[in-house]
Amino acid sequence: MVGSSLALALQNSGLRIALVEAQDLLEHHQPGFDDRGIALSYGSQRIFETMQLWSQLADKATAIHGIHISDRGHFGVTRLRAKAEKVPALGQVLTAKQLGIQLNQALHRHASLTILTPLQVRAIRQTDTSVDVQLSDGQHFTTKLLVGADGQFSTIRDLLGLTSWQREYQQTAITANVVAERAHQNWAYERFTENGPLALLPMSEGRCSLVWTVQSGEEKALLSSNEQQFAEQLQKAFGYRLGHFEKIGQRNSYPLGLMQTHQPVQSRVVLIGNAAHSLHPIAGQGFNLGLRDAAVLAELIASHPEDIGHPHVLDAYREWQQQDQDNVVNATDFLVKTFSNNSFLVGHGRSLGLALLNGLPKLKNHLAKTSMGLSGKQSRLSRGLPV
Repeated sequence: MVGSSLALALQNSGLRIALVEAQDLLEHHQPGFDDRGIALSYGSQRIFETMQLWSQLADKATAIHGIHISDRGHFGVTRLRAKAEKVPALGQVLTAKQLGIQLNQALHRHASLTILTPLQVRAIRQTDTSVDVQLSDGQHFTTKLLVGADGQFSTIRDLLGLTSWQREYQQTAITANVVAERAHQNWAYERFTENGPLALLPMSEGRCSLVWTVQSGEEKALLSSNEQQFAEQLQKAFGYRLGHFEKIGQRNSYPLGLMQTHQPVQSRVVLIGNAAHSLHPIAGQGFNLGLRDAAVLAELIASHPEDIGHPHVLDAYREWQQQDQDNVVNATDFLVKTFSNNSFLVGHGRSLGLALLNGLPKLKNHLAKTSMGLSGKQSRLSRGLPV
């Protein structure tokens, strides 16, 4: 989705663009009950507005009017409200499938885009002036700039022999769409437990998108349990703020860790999105950070159409976006280590911190702006300003 967003951000740049994708982009599936939810920050919504894509997404999204943050077994609670931040919503939630379908349809309306699918990059040869790319069907292309937006297990990263910093948390995320007894009223919930965070995001049709972090190995029993048993365990972890959980959709799981690529900017090659950094979902920042990667790169490319892969373009991207990436990676790692800890003293410290945060408007405002992608340099992108 990050690579598609970059291609669409450049649709009026006058550049010739090729998008290489391993999956068939022509398939359009209708969204169903079990679609995974994607949380878009308010800043990401503004980026899509600037790209003239939000009008196709708005009626499929559910607004987040408030965020309730709590710690299981402790008294501290923090509430963030869109009204207090003077924004229509803190973020929006839609399914990955809905977002993917809209991006795919927009790609096929892109007049200067060539879609090469289902194909993969097999070899890369870099020179001072261009990059030669060989595809899995034997085709060769020469480009001024190659962008690797091919996910956590990036082929481009492997072909370049790039190393990365990684941290394994020994945690697994269980995802599902659920329906609770009480209406979510457009509130998102982040509940920290001794095993990791549990998030519920508001969705359409009264559903909530669940991301439940457990210690690796514990997911097996939860995935194999029946719907009632799973709901009972979820109830113990989350509590009764939404009443009883009445319906549990299809459950999936994936291991959690943190990855950041060393030197993602190379000679006429740049990695963005999960190819450059893969995050724990604790703060819901993974796709939002990747979208900011794409927005910054698109702005710099459009400003230098004479040679989009020139070192000064990529140096400017590195200088701009490296700080954003480092800040989000470090903050995510800190949150995981602080809020996935069953120490008695740490637990009471967390509780006190949440209680104090709730009573300090300036700190709450800073937290809200950061989560919305509106802090510091990020705010220029969200307002459609050039970088």
